[in-house]
Amino acid sequence: MAENEIVWTIVVAAGSGLRFGRAKQFEVIGGRRIVDWAVAEAHNHSIGVIVVLPVGEANGPDEVEGGSTRSESVRRGLAAVPAEATIVCVHDAARPFASPAVFQRVISAVVDGADAAVPGVAVVDTIKEVNESNVVVSTPRRETLRAVQTPQAFRASSLRRAHEHGGEGTDDAALIERIAGEVVVVDGEVVNRKITTVEDLEWAEAHAIHLANGEI
Repeated sequence: MAENEIVWTIVVAAGSGLRFGRAKQFEVIGGRRIVDWAVAEAHNHSIGVIVVLPVGEANGPDEVEGGSTRSESVRRGLAAVPAEATIVCVHDAARPFASPAVFQRVISAVVDGADAAVPGVAVVDTIKEVNESNVVVSTPRRETLRAVQTPQAFRASSLRRAHEHGGEGTDDAALIERIAGEVVVVDGEVVNRKITTVEDLEWAEAHAIHLANGEI
């Protein structure tokens, strides 16, 4: 953990799993729920962890109920983070295999002065931007693109300011961008995969077995 910094993590586990068909964060892999994998690693890098859960599921002292959107869920989690926190990480419960190195990279980048740091991996496919009629309008240069993951780390004051007036984004870094904050991309990892489909879950189950057998 960064010296002289007080790091807290918000694990966002309030989704309903519409694409998956059920709340995938509560599926069991390697003998424990996906959300528990995410929370356990977050605890290794934080003074405390706030878990944001679906309505009716929050029962513990460090658990809060989520809102109707991801951003609202993060805001509710942020409200439970103590004021003395200097760095806040936000992590998706559906990413059970975020490594210690990824947590350390994003936190270190904020310690070094960034408002936010996100892990990203290079995009290998050609990406097309399309309009509402599905007609291609541009082809961005692949080398300028990154597929972004969590955990994302933030200077706490910047994250609170970004959320101060509400607003929505697919991640919290987008809200930092809107207040002209500096967002740094650090190296992510392919294994830090988000569990979104049944195929992802099957992969995660196999990966958990490999980890348990010391094969990775």
